[in-house]
Amino acid sequence: MNHSLAAIFDGTPGAIEVRDLPLPELHGAEMLVRVLGCTLCGSDLHSFDGRRSVPIPTILGHEIVGEIVAFGETASRRDFAQRELTVGDRITWAIVASCGDCFYCQRDLPQKCLRSVKYGHEIVRPGQELLGGLAEHCLLVHGTAVVRLPSDLPLSVACPANCATATIVAALEAAGPLENRNVCIFGAGMLGLTACAMARCQGAAIVVCVEPDAARRQRALKFGATHVSDCVDLAAMTRQAGLQHGFDAVLELSGHPSAFDAAWPLIRTGGTLVLVGSVFPAAPVPLSFEQIVRRQLTIRGIHNYAPRHLLTAVEFLSRHHHDYPFAELVTQWVPLTSIADAFQLAKDPGAIRIGVHSPNVR
Repeated sequence: MNHSLAAIFDGTPGAIEVRDLPLPELHGAEMLVRVLGCTLCGSDLHSFDGRRSVPIPTILGHEIVGEIVAFGETASRRDFAQRELTVGDRITWAIVASCGDCFYCQRDLPQKCLRSVKYGHEIVRPGQELLGGLAEHCLLVHGTAVVRLPSDLPLSVACPANCATATIVAALEAAGPLENRNVCIFGAGMLGLTACAMARCQGAAIVVCVEPDAARRQRALKFGATHVSDCVDLAAMTRQAGLQHGFDAVLELSGHPSAFDAAWPLIRTGGTLVLVGSVFPAAPVPLSFEQIVRRQLTIRGIHNYAPRHLLTAVEFLSRHHHDYPFAELVTQWVPLTSIADAFQLAKDPGAIRIGVHSPNVR
C-alpha cells in the first residue's frame, strides 16, 4: 500500500473530506506510524467550527496513539525514556516536534520552538502531508519526543495523554507542591477531570471543581474532587469547606472570562493562579495590579508542554487509570470514513471525548 486515507479540513466551517494521500518516503530521522486511534480535542472542535484559526488545508487531530511501521535511516531506536523501540510498538508522541537549538528550546520552552512542527496543526504539503491524527498514518519528523506505551494501557486512556494529560502535568508543575494543599479547578472537561485526579494523587487535601453542568460536576467527584460547585454558591461552599485563607492554587481550564473573574479573588496570599483554558479569542477581563502586589500572587500561563511532561503523563495513567474511570471518557469510537459523524457526536456536552479509528484497526 502506497497511500493513506486522511480527513482534510480546508477551512470551511463544518466541512471535512476523506481522501487518499501518498505515503511519505522516509528521510533521516523520520518515522512512519499507523494511527490506531485519535480522540477529538476541544481545539479540534473549535477549528472545525471556524472559531479557531488553523493553517489550511490541514489534517486535524493530535491526541494520537500509533504503531510503528518504519524508521528512517537515522531515526532513533530509543524513546524519550531511553527504552528500545521496534516496529510494531505502540507509541504516543509530543504534540510539538522541536529543534532543540533555537532561542526557546534553549530556555526550556520546546513547545514554542521557532522551527516547530505541531501535529494536527500543519498545512498539507508535498512530502509532509500526514502530520495529523485523523488519518490512517502519521509521519513523525525529526525532533519528535516519542514515548512507548505499556501494553496494558487501553487505547481510550492513552489517546488523550499527549494533549490533556501532559498539559495538566505542566499546569500542576507550575502550581507548585500540592501535598496537604487546597486546590480549586475551573472546568470539568477532560482537562479538569484529569487535574482533579492528578491533584489528589499528588496529595492535595481539598480539591474543589467548579462546573456549571450538573452531570459533569457529579463526574468530577468520581475523579477525586472533594467538593463541587456551580460557581453560584462557590463563596458559601468555600467557607463551608473551612478555607479561611483561600486556595493555595487555582487552575482555570474552561477559558471563559467569567471563570477568571471568579477564580483570582479566591487565591490565598502567596498563592498561584494557573491559566490553561484560554486558547481562543475572548473578551478582556479587569485585573487589579494592587491586589496582585499586596497578595503576592503568581499568575502563570501554560500552553502545551515539554517532553518530560508527556513521559510523566503516561506514567500517571499507567499507575492510576484503574483508580479513576478514564476509559469511560471516550464515549464512542467512529471510523475515519465517518469523520463528519464524529464531529457531530463531539458537540454533545455529555461527550468528553469521541474517538476516531482507521477502518482497518477496529
